[in-house]
Amino acid sequence: MTTTNAHSRVPSSASATQGVSRSKSISKGRRSLGATELLDINPSDVLIERFTGWKAVVKQLIAYFEGVAQIESHTARELSKLANVIQVPFKPGNQFLGEGENGMQDLYQAIRDKTHLVSITHTDLGRTIDTSIVQQLQKLKADIKGHIKNIQNDTGKLAAAVAKEREHSTRLIEDLGRDIATFKNAETTGGRIGTDPYITNQTLARQLQKQVTEENLLQKSIINMQENSQKFEESIIRAVQSSWKTYDEWHARAVSARQETLLGLSTSIAALPTTQEWSTFAERSKDHLLDPKTPLRNPEAVTYPLQDDPSLAPLRTGNLERKQRFTRMWKSGYFVLTPSGFLHEYASSDPNTQGGPGSPPAFSLFLPMCTLGAPSAPNAKSWKFHIEGRKDGSGFGSGSGRRGSGGGSFMRVLSMGGGEKSQHAWSFRAKSREEMMEWWEEMRDKCERYLMASEQVDGVKVGAGRRAVRGLGYAGAGEAVEEGVEGGAESEGERTDGTDATDGTAPPTYAHAHGDEKHAYPGPEEEGYGYTVSPFVFGLNHN
Repeated sequence: MTTTNAHSRVPSSASATQGVSRSKSISKGRRSLGATELLDINPSDVLIERFTGWKAVVKQLIAYFEGVAQIESHTARELSKLANVIQVPFKPGNQFLGEGENGMQDLYQAIRDKTHLVSITHTDLGRTIDTSIVQQLQKLKADIKGHIKNIQNDTGKLAAAVAKEREHSTRLIEDLGRDIATFKNAETTGGRIGTDPYITNQTLARQLQKQVTEENLLQKSIINMQENSQKFEESIIRAVQSSWKTYDEWHARAVSARQETLLGLSTSIAALPTTQEWSTFAERSKDHLLDPKTPLRNPEAVTYPLQDDPSLAPLRTGNLERKQRFTRMWKSGYFVLTPSGFLHEYASSDPNTQGGPGSPPAFSLFLPMCTLGAPSAPNAKSWKFHIEGRKDGSGFGSGSGRRGSGGGSFMRVLSMGGGEKSQHAWSFRAKSREEMMEWWEEMRDKCERYLMASEQVDGVKVGAGRRAVRGLGYAGAGEAVEEGVEGGAESEGERTDGTDATDGTAPPTYAHAHGDEKHAYPGPEEEGYGYTVSPFVFGLNHN
């Protein structure tokens, strides 16, 4: 009966049953039996944590090699696309040597083929990494995961059994103490003893033996698992080394193949003759290419139709000075008188410079629609003559049959000479009388009309005569008239343009006397310097 009671107090609590269920992964929660002893007797957790770390490391290496394989595959695809950029044979055009003639087509064919070979080496390397290295590492990762599970299954169950026995032993020790205390109290009080301490002690002794057996089994299992884990870790490192060695060998093999391919391509490019393509092209196109020995064209030997036509040879060329309209200053220029009656002004006499005869003229006059003034007298201080354009620009009247009856063309000619839109006179000055007369005589034949100074000696200036008329009856009026009596040719030659070199008045205006009662040619001002008919002789060109 006592034995039965003693065994009835053997622990079979739910907490011990829950501790047995600790075969689950500690990494998922580390649930205990309700006591902290299990953590103390389960050193396998350290091994589990270590190989969990190894699993993460191997996973990273797998991701690395997967990335390398992707790069190699992508490079292979891009190189294949790049090789297809080279289109051989070339488009027909008879520009390069044909295939097999050691020309550019053969070189480009080699570039395309070698690029394809390099692409194949990248493809092979990427495939090797996927099929050999990555799969090997994935198998290693699975082995690590299995090793972790073995640790959990083997040592975990033994640790749970040890924890159960420890808890059972603890309760038996507590029962033994309680039974001994009951026994001693019964001796004093004479009470009844429920359980014999002897039986309880025997039960405790057997339990402690059982606990020690479980403890030894757990210890042996842990030591064995530690040794196995050490060896397994060595196998992990060897697997990593083997994976990298495989990658290194295949990578070196691929690099060597690429270098050999590119070296052969470089040799082919370096051996390409630099003149062969051109020599063949020049021979093939000799009917279309110029002979290098062909002499250059001689600018002096240029000929063209109507080159020697008389209308193209200038009647006279040389330097003259022309008075500016607004500044009233004299400006030197190079003038050309053409057979068509144009007087052109250029800034330079050099046809090869800007502003020379090779450029558009800076000033032009169409003389057949102008009046040429008289030249300066032989005893004048400067050698000048004047040219005046007509107001109507249409000759001497409609139906007159004179040259230059088209009025619009004259206005266009004036605009060429500086944009004048109304009647204007131009003054020209030469360096000598001989030069002035040569220009004047050439222009006289081209102008519609011209004026010449007469040989008379007595003459009265228009202004002096008017002053004498206004001063009749006053003392000194006759002296004014006498002062106005001078040589007509000298005064006319000095101020034909209506102004002296210092007075700055405007040039004279010549009006045609046809149909007009006036026979004088006054200047633009009331007191201007005009000419009566007597000092001049009109000349009209009818040619």
